[in-house]
This record gives sequence, C-alpha cells and structure tokens, in this order.
Amino acid sequence: MILSARGTILLAEVSHIMDEKDRVLVDDDAEFVSRCQKGDIDAFEVLVKRHQKKMLNIVYRITGDYDDACEVVQEAFLSAYRAIKKFKGNSKFSTWLTGITINHAKNRMRQTQARSYHEIVSIDDPVDTESGQLTHDPPAQEASAIEQLEQKEVQQKVQECIGGLDKDQRDVLVLRDIEEFSYDEIGLILKIPGGTVKSRLSRARDALKDCLKMKKVIGDL
Repeated sequence: MILSARGTILLAEVSHIMDEKDRVLVDDDAEFVSRCQKGDIDAFEVLVKRHQKKMLNIVYRITGDYDDACEVVQEAFLSAYRAIKKFKGNSKFSTWLTGITINHAKNRMRQTQARSYHEIVSIDDPVDTESGQLTHDPPAQEASAIEQLEQKEVQQKVQECIGGLDKDQRDVLVLRDIEEFSYDEIGLILKIPGGTVKSRLSRARDALKDCLKMKKVIGDL
C-alpha cells in the first residue's frame, strides 16, 4: 500500500481483514441495535461479540498496551450500551462504536502520557475473536531463526514508528491503512472534515516513511 522493503512490507498485510461471514453479520447490526434499544441485553451481547475484535485491534494499535486496550474496549462498550438509545442510525453502528472507542483510547493515552513505553508490540499480532486474547499464528513456511529474528525486528521498528507519530496522524493512519475505514467513515469517527482526513493521512504516511528510512527498514522509494 504505502511501504515496500526487503520482503515487501505492506500495511495492508498487517491489517485486520474480516472474512465474508463477518461482513454479512455486520450488515444486519440494525436488527440487534433495534432490539437492544428496546432493552434486549442478549442483542447487545451479540453486537459485542461481532465487534470486540476490531475495537481491540484499533485500541491496541493506538496504545501499544494490551492491558490498557482491554480496559478501554470494556469502557467503550459500556458507554455504547448506556448511549444506545441515542443512536439514530445516521451511520453504521460500527462507525458510531468506533468513535466512542477512539475517544476512550484518547482519554487513556492522556491519563498515561507520562508513563514510559516499555514494551514494543508486534503490529501483526492477531486477536482471537472469541476470547479476545492475543495469539501468534505459526509462520506459513518454515523460517530460519535468523529470518524470524529479522522479521521480528522489522515489526518492532514499524510499531515504534507508528507509536511515534503525532496522535492525530496516528489515529487516521490506523483507521485508514490498518483497519481500512473509508475517508467518510473516518471523518464521522474523528469528527473532522474529509479534507482534514486526507491531509493528516498524507502527513502520517510521509512521517512513517521517513521514520522507517531512518531505521533502515526501507530504502528510498
């Protein structure tokens, strides 16, 4: 998508991609939202199961801390449940929920701003849908210990660069290039004009590319 390097590193490769079944399920969120607005708690549990993986992915990319991400997502779902009757359906439920989740993530980042970032996390760690636990998939092909180490080092450097972006740029980059929201959806989530989305994304991509060049992850493109 925007980056290429030895072995070809693309942000698209590390994004969370829903399978077709997931997409079909998300399309009929409206039915469960309506039931939830009428007091059906079971309906909200369905919505949680459908969207918890994506929300956890988003917050995890932004905060870089798994424990914080879990707490933020729990807080976001609680806020969404309390505010569900205010949801008018002017956007997709997932867009509305992501906006709430991003706000909670920003609040958590402000609260922990002084805390040192001790651990570097892998950008492509997937999240298990059922349990919400991070898991590591085995490599598709056998790789030597050296190759695996090199790959891990690259992943760490990519995460370091994303974590070092201005928070406004990081939010847009995560939502667009990793979670693949549309420009319009990002505008709704972050409550900014479409032009601002594009300009922040452009600056974020440039800054990320410069950082990766400095860390010798990529060469001149």
